[in-house]
Amino acid sequence: MSLFGLFERRSVENPAVPLTSASLASLLGGSAGVAGVPVSETGSLHMPAVWRSVSVIANVAAALPLHTYAAGSRNRTSVALLEDPHPELTRFELWRLVYVHRLLWGNAYLQKVRNGGGQVVQLWPIRPDRVKVDREPPSADNPGGKVFWIQDDSGVRQRRTSREILHLPALGYDGVTGCSPIRAAAEGIGLGLAAEKAAARLYGSGNMISGVLQTEQRLNKDQADQLKASWKAKLSGHQAAHDIAVLDSGASFQPVTMPYRDSQFLESRQFQVVEVARMFGVPLFLLMETQKSTSWGTGLEQQAQGFVTWDLAPTWLTPTEQRVTKELLTDGQYAKYQLGGLLRGDSAARATFYRAMRDTGAFSADDIRDLEDLTPIGGPEGGMHLQPLYMAPLGTDPSTPTAPAADSAPDDRAARAAQHLAAAHRLLTPEPPQEGGDDARQE
Repeated sequence: MSLFGLFERRSVENPAVPLTSASLASLLGGSAGVAGVPVSETGSLHMPAVWRSVSVIANVAAALPLHTYAAGSRNRTSVALLEDPHPELTRFELWRLVYVHRLLWGNAYLQKVRNGGGQVVQLWPIRPDRVKVDREPPSADNPGGKVFWIQDDSGVRQRRTSREILHLPALGYDGVTGCSPIRAAAEGIGLGLAAEKAAARLYGSGNMISGVLQTEQRLNKDQADQLKASWKAKLSGHQAAHDIAVLDSGASFQPVTMPYRDSQFLESRQFQVVEVARMFGVPLFLLMETQKSTSWGTGLEQQAQGFVTWDLAPTWLTPTEQRVTKELLTDGQYAKYQLGGLLRGDSAARATFYRAMRDTGAFSADDIRDLEDLTPIGGPEGGMHLQPLYMAPLGTDPSTPTAPAADSAPDDRAARAAQHLAAAHRLLTPEPPQEGGDDARQE
């Protein structure tokens, strides 16, 4: 699409419609709010808090293993499409781009490339600002009724249905598309961008000088430069710390401090970081903001767990799992993220989790080695599940291969329990010493 094509919807030649920065930003995909700064999906990344929030969610979600299983079980299956979905992009790069699109535009679109047999063999991402979603009456070819109008490189709009497009919407309100978080928080992000520009002007205008040298004499440029150089030579550097300055010729030094309103303005920039974190559901410590959060003990661990439980999993991971299961897998399969990968950074928590699962018989040695990306032991030893002896049913002897029958009489069970208790009592009670001491034992 040519640059001139952007203005075909507006009469630029009409003098009654001024071409302002706001109107130009609207045509280019952005919107200028009350702060006066245009906010667009890509332009919002100029705010460091937005960039960090998007990168944290996109990188963590794309790095998690997305496994497929047989329906109704936890038996792993292999799907070639999810292992290598794009001829150029890696699996991580493709899904990271998908999450970036959803975080910025509220929607992600992937072209389904099928082979001669109708199977989906590749996924090609489509920039969301090229797609317009609409509804039409359901038909045999399009049972859902969702239609995607995609603008190609030549500017021609192509009609596609859910058979050709994999649509992953974010939070929305009409059941058709998701809302752009950037558009929803445009005022807050615009205020943050405006504050950043204002801070740059504050420091660039020279208002942050340390002080002013004043003298009763009229100085030309050379004399002023010489006085300034002399002052800096005498009272700059560590050797001049706590030294006393001597001024003559009526000269005086007046320090300059930051005005109170400017210091409040800088504090407002920190508040905008909190607003962005609240919008994306990212803990502040992941945005490198730890002034109001603890950095010791379990404080950060609990915040990280809350981030996974309340934001990352239900907002981003679960919709992806269900959409992949619905449109890319067969009826006998389902997709599930392996969240255990988030424990890799904490060896103590990982070891505790593995020990608990191993001791209760939930994991085998090969299950644990698979989560650690280690080669399996193989054979019956690697796949063996251990059963704790202390969890045997009450009244049974764990050392015997058979247990009492379920239909045995209560008296028989009581007798067996009494026998086991008596045997345990004998084992725990020390034997009394024999009379005669060592001589008796020798005999």
